[in-house]
Amino acid sequence: MSTSAEQDLRYPIGRMPKQAVLSPAERAAAIADIAGTAALLRGAVTGLDDSQLDTPYRPDGWTVRQVVHHVADSHMNAYARFRLAATEQNPTIKPYDESEWAKLEDARTMPVSISLDLLESMHTRLDVFLRTLDGDDFQRTVQHPENGPMTVDMLLAAYQWHGKHHATHITALRNRMQWS
Repeated sequence: MSTSAEQDLRYPIGRMPKQAVLSPAERAAAIADIAGTAALLRGAVTGLDDSQLDTPYRPDGWTVRQVVHHVADSHMNAYARFRLAATEQNPTIKPYDESEWAKLEDARTMPVSISLDLLESMHTRLDVFLRTLDGDDFQRTVQHPENGPMTVDMLLAAYQWHGKHHATHITALRNRMQWS
């Protein structure tokens, strides 16, 4: 069983919400937060050198570099999931093994600027797309093989949390290590 301190390092903003329905104001906030993910992460890593980028955010955790690349991997999947939900009836989405993806050479060694730029462009498209949806569209579903049916609102809440969750991993590490 993990200790409270380990849980705080792993889930610094708490666990991911499972909110099936969002209010219009909550949706707008989630869309804005998702659109700002790249800037949030860019701010979290600004000024870090390669040694710092290659520091795990917690014991047995990913490095800062892997975290940034993971967010790009995850949000590329999110982009496809949102679009599938809007264009198909309850499509089955493909999960992926994020831990294995984080072990790949590009995730371990590539400059974080590549994924930050990718996130910025992709989230610009996602922001425009999500703002075209109407209220009923947010109740459309995808079928996740491990998590069951998920509404577009659930996806919004999850990816809003996801960006903040990982940016907080980095900023919490910076604070613990006293990196300016």
